This record gives sequence, structure tokens and C-alpha cells, in this order.
Amino acid sequence: MRDVRSDFPLLQDRGLVYLDNAATSQKPRAVLQAMDEFYQRSNANVRRGVHRLAEEATAALEEAREAVRRFLSARSTKEIIFTRGATESINLVAQGWAGRLLSKGDEIAVTEVEHHSNFVPWQRAARATGASLRVVGAEETRFGPRTRVLALSHVSNALGTILPAARMARAARASGAVVLIDAAQSVPHLPVSVAELGCDFLAFSGHKMLGPTGIGVLWARPERLQEMEPLLTGGGMVLEVSDQRATWLEPPAKFEAGTPPIAEAVGLRAAIEYLEKLGMGEVRAHERELIARAFAQLAKVPDVVLYGPEEAGARSGIISFNLRGVHPHDLATFLDARGICVRAGNHCAQPLMRRLGVSGTVRASLHVYSSREDVDALAEAVAAARELR
Repeated sequence: MRDVRSDFPLLQDRGLVYLDNAATSQKPRAVLQAMDEFYQRSNANVRRGVHRLAEEATAALEEAREAVRRFLSARSTKEIIFTRGATESINLVAQGWAGRLLSKGDEIAVTEVEHHSNFVPWQRAARATGASLRVVGAEETRFGPRTRVLALSHVSNALGTILPAARMARAARASGAVVLIDAAQSVPHLPVSVAELGCDFLAFSGHKMLGPTGIGVLWARPERLQEMEPLLTGGGMVLEVSDQRATWLEPPAKFEAGTPPIAEAVGLRAAIEYLEKLGMGEVRAHERELIARAFAQLAKVPDVVLYGPEEAGARSGIISFNLRGVHPHDLATFLDARGICVRAGNHCAQPLMRRLGVSGTVRASLHVYSSREDVDALAEAVAAARELR
């Protein structure tokens, strides 16, 4: 894959090794320019206006929806709901589908590696409906008739482990369960097809895939969208309103009350087109090379403990580790003094950290602009930190 670092303004002339991409990615110039151009040339609210700017803004929103459909190999843009992020997407399902249809005796299964955003909403849904919550392994395929929902990450945000999501989804759906996949850490890094995954719902955020903050996506099967109630109600999603009741428009408008994130959708489309030009196969190959290099380099440093699978093909671009005798926050601060940006803590995955027997880890995460030099700088700095213990 070509060297793309020059496409990212923030990374120019800063001397930074940016390895916090699992939290948020940097934005290429194409994304920034697309959003700026929208605000300068086509800024208006969508759907209801008949003037030319409103029509241009509406077209821009729907062109972004089509880009998402294409990127996920979905069948229809009617399956694509814009939200504020993966967290809102998951809450929409937990409250609008599970909260409406589950009851006492039903079971919700979540895996042990989940981010809090795919854990806490299901705790709430269980409490509200009387369903039980069961925590399962990251490769669980045994589900019974009581299991009504399986919620799992495609890629662990804390470990980088790629879960066998398609196999787990097949097993769960065969038992009658509905499957939600949190793809926030996979859509930016792997080729993702909702048809191949075989899930009912898929959620992700724009800001982890070179796009802007404030926009996410919920993809859902049409029959699931018909079963769901909207999380938010108000303007733009109603068909008819009387004094006492209202009826909803068809999806996706049914789930997009108020003014949607229009400029953010424009930026998301530009991010998708940027990744498509690189080719997701090339993105994945680039990351696999760097994952293998990072694992090999860090493993040479005495007292480094690495978490997750060693094989680069079994993980996405996240390397989670600790240095014995050094608190993760202290190591992250030391690395920052050397211009290396990483994340330290429990990574919003406290149940997983308890299972690992640690309070937290240091997490270095890669993206398309990461380089061999970045990986080498990380390993050298960790080795230097060990010498100063």
C-alpha cells in the first residue's frame, strides 16, 4: 500500500507517532475538504425543503447512505440508519427492539470481551424486561431456545482479537436468536459484508474509520426494522400526527428524528471512498505486516506481557500489553513524552480486565498511516522505560 501519511494534515510537522486509532482515527484531507465544501456550498436542512439548497443537502445525505450500503454489501439504503455513533446504534436496538419484545425467561448473551457500549445497554434491557443476561466466551456457539439475543464484537477493542462472528451468528440464529455485531473495530480495518456475517444488526462509528465524530451507522434486516420502535421521536420521522397519537414514516426516516448529521454524513462518505481507493484488502495486508512486526519487537523486551492471540491473522490492528512493575498510565505518560500516543486503562472493558487479572493495559492501535518506523519507535521507547524502572 502506498505511503498515505501526507494525506493527513494533523500528522504533518508534529513529530507524532499516533497509535491511538482504536479510540479515534485521524482524518484525511479529502474528508475535511468534503465537509468544508458542503458547509460553503450546500448547507441547508434536509427532506422537507423544496428550494435548491435543501434538495442538494438531501441528495448529499442519501449519497452518503448509498456509500455505506455499498461498503457493507447491503441490499438497500433503507437498511442504513444514521446515528451519532456505535453506542447510539446499540442502544437503539437494546431499547427499540429488545426492550419491546423480550420478557421474563428470555436470555441475552454477550461475550466476555465486550466494550461497555455493547454490555451496559443489555444490562438495562435485561432489567427492564425481566430477561437474564449471560456472559459467554469469545467463541461460544452453544445457544438454546431461551437465547433471544446474542450481542458480540467483531473485533475486541481491548485485545484486537477477531471473533468468529459469522460462525457464532449462524449458531445463534439457528437457535432462534437475533444477533447484533459491534463492528466499530472491524469496519475500519477489514472487508466487512453483512451478508457474509449473517447478523441481524451491525453497528459502527465514523470517527474510527477516518471519518468525523458525531456519526454512526446501524444496519439492520428490514424485518427487524419493522419490529422496532424508534429511540427518539419528533420532527422528520412522522407520517401523521393527531392530537393524541402519531404514526411513523418507513425506515430509515422512522429512526432519524430531528436534523440528521448531514455534514458528518458527507465526511463519512469521503472516508469510505478514501478507504475504497486504497482497497480494504490492502488495508488489511498493511496492518497484518505491522501487527507481526510490533508483536515480534515488543516480545523481545524483557518483562513485557502481551495479551490476545500472537498470530497476526487472528487479530486486528490492536496490540495490548503491560510492562511488569510499571502502571499502564505511567508507561503511557512516558511514551507521550517521546511523542508516542497510546491509550492506557481498562478500555471500557472492565469485565474483561477482571478476567485477565489486571487493572488495565497499554493499547497501541494502528491505521492506514501507521508505519514500520512507528512500531519500532514504540518498541524502543518501551525498552527505554524498562531501563528506568
